[in-house]
Amino acid sequence: MLDIRGLTISVRLRGGRRATVVDNVSFAIPPGGTVGLVGESGSGKTMTSLAIMGLLPPGARIDSGEIWLAGENLVGKSQAELQRIRGRRMAMVMQDAMTALDPSYTIRSQLAPSLHQHRKLSGGALQAAVANSLEQVHLPPTVAKQYPHQLSGGMRQRATSAIALAGEPRLLIADEPTTALDVTTQARYLKLLRELQAETGFALLLVTHELLVVRHVCQRVVMMYASQVVEEGPVADVFERPQHPYTRALIGAIPVLGETVELTSIEGQAPDSSEILPGCRFEPRCVFRQSVCAEERPDLTLRDGSRRARCFGTEPGGWIAP
Repeated sequence: MLDIRGLTISVRLRGGRRATVVDNVSFAIPPGGTVGLVGESGSGKTMTSLAIMGLLPPGARIDSGEIWLAGENLVGKSQAELQRIRGRRMAMVMQDAMTALDPSYTIRSQLAPSLHQHRKLSGGALQAAVANSLEQVHLPPTVAKQYPHQLSGGMRQRATSAIALAGEPRLLIADEPTTALDVTTQARYLKLLRELQAETGFALLLVTHELLVVRHVCQRVVMMYASQVVEEGPVADVFERPQHPYTRALIGAIPVLGETVELTSIEGQAPDSSEILPGCRFEPRCVFRQSVCAEERPDLTLRDGSRRARCFGTEPGGWIAP
């Protein structure tokens, strides 16, 4: 359904210089599949999702690579062409539902245009479709007449999902959809996403920094660090036997209910996008670093099965901490 090949994105800096914020990123999502795109703030995950939608901010551009959606390359298409694809074939749920929804309009006024544009509905059929779309995301028909500020955070997020799914897209991108929700509401919303996916069969790209969400929702995980993919593989395999020190450190920082364990931390911070390092970008923070790590850049290589990792080490048993 989605096949990203060697995607590289840069942004314009002061003085006309450009900084690479997405560096040679490649991954794929099969029809009906679920992939988690994980990384800390500034890793490039949101910029990747915006590039898929053709919604890069001013000053950002795709320098190289391809974005294939159901066999069609989206890179190089005009905004008019992308506008015909957005909503009908791919859609996006934004991070903050309060800012994604227009506070001046009712939910119906924001949902109905999508149904009219993508399904060519009008009159009574449009009214029925609005009610059905809200019911699909477990919202009562009365929500159609309400404004965003009259809804709870979870209801607003479900309303944005109803709008995104109005055109029956084959790919749904959810960018940090649970960030502004409490834990209970997060669980309900993620359960709803799984129900909708099982019902309609769309492929899901879940962009998040929460590993536990990925573990319970996704089939595969793509781990990003400092604009690069550092590890990719089936969720169960990555969690049980991480192939990159960054992934291992993140998993080690997850508390386990009922167990008393010492959580790990990662010293330092990720390099700035304008900073050029000769070696591995995680090397300054890695407890397993060797001399080669500071001198050469590791490639994203295939490991066992369908797993990839960007590290000179092989597996946790092969790393030696100083």
